[in-house]
Amino acid sequence: MRVLIIKTSSLGDVVHALPVIDYLHQVCPGVEIEWVLEERFVSVLEHNPRLTRIHVIKTPKWRKAPFSRETRHDLRELRMSLREKPYDLLFDIQGNLKSGLLAWLSAAPKRLGFSKEALQEKLNAFFTTRQIPFRNSDYHAMDRYLRVISVPFGKDYVGMNLTGTIFSAPHDEAAADSFMAGLPGNGLVFFFQVGTTWSTKLWSPQGWCELAKKIAARYPDSTILINWGSAEEKELGEQIVREAAGSAQLLPWLRINELIPVIRRVDLVIGGDTGPVYLAAAVGTPTLSYYRATSAARYAPRGPNHRAIQAQMSCAGCGLTSCERNDICCASITVETLFEAVTDLMT
Repeated sequence: MRVLIIKTSSLGDVVHALPVIDYLHQVCPGVEIEWVLEERFVSVLEHNPRLTRIHVIKTPKWRKAPFSRETRHDLRELRMSLREKPYDLLFDIQGNLKSGLLAWLSAAPKRLGFSKEALQEKLNAFFTTRQIPFRNSDYHAMDRYLRVISVPFGKDYVGMNLTGTIFSAPHDEAAADSFMAGLPGNGLVFFFQVGTTWSTKLWSPQGWCELAKKIAARYPDSTILINWGSAEEKELGEQIVREAAGSAQLLPWLRINELIPVIRRVDLVIGGDTGPVYLAAAVGTPTLSYYRATSAARYAPRGPNHRAIQAQMSCAGCGLTSCERNDICCASITVETLFEAVTDLMT
């Protein structure tokens, strides 16, 4: 059987979708799985031996020059690769207009996706041939992807032991070994993911600084690594380094393929609703995550090695990207609550 999965972005959502690979191989041994993915997230999947092929799309680049010769060439190549061999099933677990057009471009006769009420971009439903409704129990993002995948096979994913492993290149693993060997401390290694996409997902700079100082006092031989992806995040990281009195250090700017093996080697990743937290869960690293505008029940890593803190607001999980009560919401996640979870996980 040949299957095409369309899950193009974002980083966290792609990681949440990884267990569908395991599900398909368990219910259909010998299945050939291909995946459509944005270029910047290829590192998550490119070394996975259970995938037959990855079809790379370059949406940001194409949007900048939609009628250029290079864009037209890329789209022709994509169409040819998607139609090279017929697919028995196509699963659109992205659910927007772009993924719908990709599904149509494949010419797959059976295209399964989300039911219309679950779609943010309703036009997607015109491009799927079967829309799968969610059950009340299909609340977590991972469960929703598995629900769509599982229906045509008639085997419920509930109760199955499913994993979403990420594989890295040997040279990236070796580079991470070398970096970790050079850390000054010989104790626990904590990883702070201070940045994310929305302001309503962020925590306060002072909160991060106070948490770093508490961790340094409790675990004096530990090292706190701070990841950053923008000038603002780097500035916050530098502030934490100053206030943590030698226990914290900025990571160099890392690509996703370089980040994954580092995360694999630390003892705890702390952050909000953001990709590196989910990368950590996928590679088996404990996580402590907090949620404000988004829902811990829908996105947080699950299992005994993970803790999730939801903002203490009646409107928590609102989905707003900006809010006049942002400061109050942020303050409802306290340093004491996060630090208590840290000590619990490290016990």
